[in-house]
Amino acid sequence: MSTAHGTTTPPGVPGPRPWSADPYSDALVTGRGPLFLRRTDGWLLPLEVERWCARADAVDLTVLARCEGTVLDVGCGPGRLVAELAARGRPALGIDVSEAAVAHTARLGGQALRRSVFEPLPGEGRWDTALLLDGNVGIGGDPAALLHRMAQLLTPRGLLIVETLADVDVDERVSVHIVRVADPRSTAGPAFPWARLGTPALLRHAARAGWHREGQWSAGGRSFVALRNRDGRDGPDDRDDRDDRNSRSTSSAAEPPNSTAVINSQRARKPSPESPVANR
Repeated sequence: MSTAHGTTTPPGVPGPRPWSADPYSDALVTGRGPLFLRRTDGWLLPLEVERWCARADAVDLTVLARCEGTVLDVGCGPGRLVAELAARGRPALGIDVSEAAVAHTARLGGQALRRSVFEPLPGEGRWDTALLLDGNVGIGGDPAALLHRMAQLLTPRGLLIVETLADVDVDERVSVHIVRVADPRSTAGPAFPWARLGTPALLRHAARAGWHREGQWSAGGRSFVALRNRDGRDGPDDRDDRDDRNSRSTSSAAEPPNSTAVINSQRARKPSPESPVANR
């Protein structure tokens, strides 16, 4: 849940645990931003701290309504989704590398572990549903590696729900030590790898990894894709025709560093959703 939200590097890639950085932890304590992902080109991508620290909203509920069985929230952040599932009596676990995020989740009544998705996890291969929301498809900076790892965590017919950039074809993968969490005072945490994907790019990565697309929808300006794990069955309906027709492809390759597309979970409240805020 926090784009942040629970990321470390994939196996074999050295790097610090980014979400133990003070700017992020401080923001979770206060429940307020502003907070940004700072890129080396000087752009700041706003993060929606207030939304993450609030209760699950109507858009979140459209996602939770599709969850099946046991649920693993990867990069759970302050835990609004895990807490909502727990309140409904659904078995759910959040993981995040931020100690502050895990503590916040516990205070809300959810269960969470301070763990990277690339580390050993309880119930591997037995989770029915996994969530990669609020930009967490960017964890590790390597979507292919992350999708492979998610397949290992889910059952053979497990469901993965991913939030993507809205209505743009973005496939931006950045190198190690290129993105940092920062606040307006220019306090910044350690650098870490990150990625941003639009729906078309996610579907390309998913198809190569053997996932089956089960559904696709948009709500409240946010976009989601449901994927069925390899060896699973396609769902009875494919709710994506409308979104496919409306999808606006702006690039068939990775965006340049100065890309102005901002992941929906990182969009600014006042600037255009497609325009990062220039560093001041």
